[in-house]
Amino acid sequence: MTLPAFPTTPTDTGITRQVLSHSPEMMVVSFRFESGAEGRLHRHPHVQSTYVARGRFRFFRGGEAHELKAGDSLVIPGDTEHGCQCLEAGELIDCFTPRRDDFL
Repeated sequence: MTLPAFPTTPTDTGITRQVLSHSPEMMVVSFRFESGAEGRLHRHPHVQSTYVARGRFRFFRGGEAHELKAGDSLVIPGDTEHGCQCLEAGELIDCFTPRRDDFL
C-alpha cells in the first residue's frame, strides 16, 4: 500500500521537514539541511532516534557534542536538551516515539 506524501515544510533557515509516516505510537520524519543551518537547542518529551542519511552534522545532546556522518545514528532520550549544526548539506531521518502531533 502506498501512502500519500506529506508536504515539505520549512522549519527554520536552511531546514525543511517532511513527515514520512506516522501512527500514534511512532513517527518517521525527514529533515533536510543546507550547509551551515542549525537545529536550535530544544527539548521535548519524545524519545528521538536520528539517522544521518547523507551529510555531516555536529549534534549537541545533554551538554556533549557528537560529530556524525552518513550512516551514523544517535538516540536522544526524552526531555534531553539537544540540537545540531549542519557541517555538510544533508538529510536526517528521525523517529519519534510517541508521535509528534505538533508536526501534523
